[in-house]
This record gives sequence, C-alpha cells and structure tokens, in this order.
Amino acid sequence: MCGIVGVLGDHEAAPILVQALARLEYRGYDSAGIATVSGGQLDRRRAVGKLVNLSDLLVHEPLSGKAGIGHTRWATHGAPTVINAHPHCAGRVAVVHNGIIENFRALREELSACGAGFESDTDTETVAHLAQAYLDEGMTPQQAAEATLKRLEGAFALLFLFEGEEDLMIAARKGSPLAIGWGEGEMFVGSDAIALAPMTNRITYLDEGDRATITRAGAEIHDAAGHLVNRPVKTVEIDLARAEKGGHKHFMAKEIAEQPTVLGEALRHYVTDDGKTLTLPDGGIDFTGIDRISMVACGTAYYACLTAKYWVEQLAGLPVDVDIASEFRYREPPIAKGTLAMFVSQSGETADTLAALRYCKDRAARIVSVVNVPESTIARESDLALPILAGPEIGVASTKAFTCQLAVLAICALEAAAQRGRLDAGGLARHLDDLMTVPGRMNAALALENDITAAALDLAETEDVLFLGRGAMFALALEGALKLKEISYIHAEGYASGELKHGPIALVDQTVPVVVCAPYDMLFDKTVSNMQEVMARGGKVLLITDARGAAEAGSDTWRTLVMPEAPDPFAPILYAVPLQLLAYHTAVAKGTDVDQPRNLAKSVTVE
Repeated sequence: MCGIVGVLGDHEAAPILVQALARLEYRGYDSAGIATVSGGQLDRRRAVGKLVNLSDLLVHEPLSGKAGIGHTRWATHGAPTVINAHPHCAGRVAVVHNGIIENFRALREELSACGAGFESDTDTETVAHLAQAYLDEGMTPQQAAEATLKRLEGAFALLFLFEGEEDLMIAARKGSPLAIGWGEGEMFVGSDAIALAPMTNRITYLDEGDRATITRAGAEIHDAAGHLVNRPVKTVEIDLARAEKGGHKHFMAKEIAEQPTVLGEALRHYVTDDGKTLTLPDGGIDFTGIDRISMVACGTAYYACLTAKYWVEQLAGLPVDVDIASEFRYREPPIAKGTLAMFVSQSGETADTLAALRYCKDRAARIVSVVNVPESTIARESDLALPILAGPEIGVASTKAFTCQLAVLAICALEAAAQRGRLDAGGLARHLDDLMTVPGRMNAALALENDITAAALDLAETEDVLFLGRGAMFALALEGALKLKEISYIHAEGYASGELKHGPIALVDQTVPVVVCAPYDMLFDKTVSNMQEVMARGGKVLLITDARGAAEAGSDTWRTLVMPEAPDPFAPILYAVPLQLLAYHTAVAKGTDVDQPRNLAKSVTVE
C-alpha cells in the first residue's frame, strides 16, 4: 500500500525522494508528497494523483534541503485530497505513515480539547499533533517520538522529521515493513529495498516493534522492550532491469513475457542437475510426520493454494485445507499438532496472511512460507521460507509471481508424494521432466497473443464474463475472472463447470461470453457437456484447450484458442498465460490503467 522514503544525504533531497517514490508506484497510491528541512525550516509539497503531478508542482514551487521524507498514499481514512495527502505536519513535526492508527479518534478528541487544530480527515495527522504536544512539554524530538509511539494502537510504519533537525529521522515499525539503507555518510529509509536500490544495497530490516534513531553517522535501534539491539546489515541485490519496462508498454506485459525465464529459474532452484530429484533449502520439509496441511493466502495467492490442494491430495494423499487469510483467524480454527501451516504471499508483508501465520505459531507442527521476498516479515517469521524467485513484480495484477507460486507448490506436492511413498524414483523423475517442459511450452502459449488480442477486443464491449473449469482448472477459472475484473473493471465470475446448472446458467445469454479452460484430460468430456449447455442457450463460448480438445469439441464455439499440450497435472501453470493475456488486452482496449488499477494496491499491509 502506501510507500515511505526518507533521506539524510549530501545532495538535495527532493529529486532523490521523488525518484525513490517512483520506484514505489507499483504499490498503488492516489496522492504523493514530500517534506524537507532546510536552514532549520520544515516545508512540504503535496499533490493528488500520479507522481508527475508532484514533480510538476516542485518545478514551480521547489523544495531545498538535504534531509527529507516522502510518501505515496493509498487512501484509508479520508478521500484522496491534497489536505489528506502525506506528509502531515503539526508545528515542528512532519510524519509519513503506512498502516492504520486504530485509536486515532480518542487521541484526536484529547488533542482537540487541548487546542490542537486538525485540517485533514486522516488518522496520521493525529500522530504529528501528538508528537508536537510532547515537544511543547519540553521533550526532545527522540523523547517526543517515543512517547507518541507508546500511545498508538494499530499497525504502522512511521517516519518522523523535525524542524531544526537536519541530521535526524526517527523510524518505527509495528505491523508494516520498513528498511534502513546505509550509505557513505548518508542514510536512507524505505518501505522496501527497491525504493533504496540506486542509493545503496546495504539494508537493515526493522523487526516488529523496532524504533530507530537515524543520523548520517548511522542508526541506533531499540526493540519493542526498549533494549538497544543490533539488526544485521545485509547486502541485497536488486535487479533494477526487472523493475523497468524493458521496451514493453506496461509492466504487466513485460512480466507476462518474463514467465518462461523466471519459471525456469525457479524450477532449477529446486530440481537437482540430473533432473531426477528435489532439493529444498534448510533441510526441507518432513512430510512423513504431517497429518494435514493448512494453506492460507489472499487474492491470487489464494487461488494458487486452491490449485495446489488438488496436486497435494491427488499426488501425496495428504488432506489440505485452504483458507482466505482475512477470515482464517477470526473463526479460531483448531490446529491439530500434526498440521503443516503454509502461507503464500508475493510481498511477504500481506497483513492478513501475517496475522494468520502468527495465529498458527505454537499451534502448528511447522510454519512454511512461499514468498517472493526472502527478507520479508512472513519469511523471517517462518520456520522455512521457500522463495519463488520471480524477481520484482511491479504490476498490481500478479502474473509471474502466480505461476512461480504454482511451480514451488507443485515442487512441494511432488516432494510430499515421494516422501510418503506415493511416487517411486521413476515416477518422480517423470513428473519432474514434465514440469521442466512447462517454461518452453509457455513460449508457445505466448505466441497466441494475436488471437487473444482479437478475442479481447470483443470482451472489452461486454459487461459480464463467466469463467469455467473443472478440477484444478476450477481454481484457474477463479484466477482468470479475478484478473479480468481487477484491471478491465468488467464484472467476471469463475465457477466450477459442474456448478453451472446450480444457478450461474441463469446468467447465460448471447451477451455474456463464457471462457472455458479445458485441456484434453479425464474431465474433458464433462466440461464439454457443460459447454454445450451454454451454447444451447445462445451463450458465446471461448474455449481454451489443446489440439485434441479442439478437435473433440468441434467448431460450434465462438472462438477456440489452441494451446500446446500440457503435462498432467500441471496444466494450470501453462493455462494461466492466455488468461493473463486476455485480461491484459481487454484492459488495454478499454483504456484502463493496467499497471495501477483503481482502488488497488500491490502490497496490502493493513487489514
């Protein structure tokens, strides 16, 4: 969600802050602003909309100073307006904030009774006024920040800047990620390492409850109990080439095209050189002592888990529960001792998923995470973190992270099957051989882009679309519907094909296209039967299948996309590609903001 940057540098801070904020645009935002201290004076600039609006404002109203903080805001409390944009200031204090201050109303009433005047609707402005109130009592900036933090309830990453203090920033983390970057006589703060990558690759990640007093000489960090602690400084290599569009019109297009490469890299990380066995990091997972797997995730990662449920249960014979993270802990699920808890998150910072993980601590036999950011909070709080190695994913709609999540979950399913005696050495080697062919088959799927674009032009004129699939393709139908709705704003729903007659078929007429994902497999005939029911009612069917499936289905469909043959049971990894391209080109045809769709954020760090 919101992006935070801070600079104590040797050069003018404003352009550095804006450039760093630009690298955080992928997180989603609706306004932006910066504040600097120059000659002891605190000043700020804020603008609604894209970051270019802030850049234009700074041309006409420049900010000087070598110390500053910046922010991209995704609205929670209060509409996206200049008044509600960060940084928020009160007297000598400027604050930027990611998260939610749950007790802000009570604090606001208390401060208002003491004469504080509020201009915004945000919870964050309360933090600035509270810190200023403590300064008025004679506290130092460090003391005022610490006293303020003790009063706050909720989840937050906070960065304080003070008038008259050109060599001081104070950072705090509770629930939302924050990282400190180390330079040569300079220091930086960011929501993630991508924001800081051009300035430094030496990063310290704050732990839960940490507070840091930062000067150009370094950072002094205290933990939640107030003890002085040493957090490691890690060298983090960010592939900035992957954080650029590389000649593509949108990040999403680039990330779709990258999938054969990153998927191959992810698989090679877990498959031995001879292609016959698997190797998981840090001793891997002992599936022989596991009675059940509980998978928890949000959004696209949730659909990856639904897909993996089919694989694990069919291949390994292990029962799997899949939960939406935001619902999981509130139903207080009993966790049996023999349960392996798995958490899937692209960012590794998803607030609901992290809360679910913490619920499972001391309950589950082991905590395993599948993440794209190895240094993320979810990874650090897991017993074992399995990286998906997708590289930076900038587009809000997940593409390459989804297929890499599927690949790693498929690896886990095969490892479980082998350990539990459901696959012998030969069977494992055959499945691995099939899995390793998927990246190459993806190139053939990407070659269908012209045909998919033609179909997308028609979809762009519709108001509703249905997606159907059976077996593991049911989960993919849900994912295809999600992709279409989140970037094209067309209403779309995914259903298990067999559920069609139990309600959704009432929606079918000649204006509602139905996308059917159906490789030729043991369920194909049943899916075609459901497809015929759609066509009998005038429905327009877009069939995505292989050559044999196309031949068996006949020529009565509205459109048919002929995919390369997919290895069983890993077809969902391959079939994700045409669904991604269909959503992408539909959104392009409609002229929506593909990479940063309205109301959405890449990293959801508040509940």
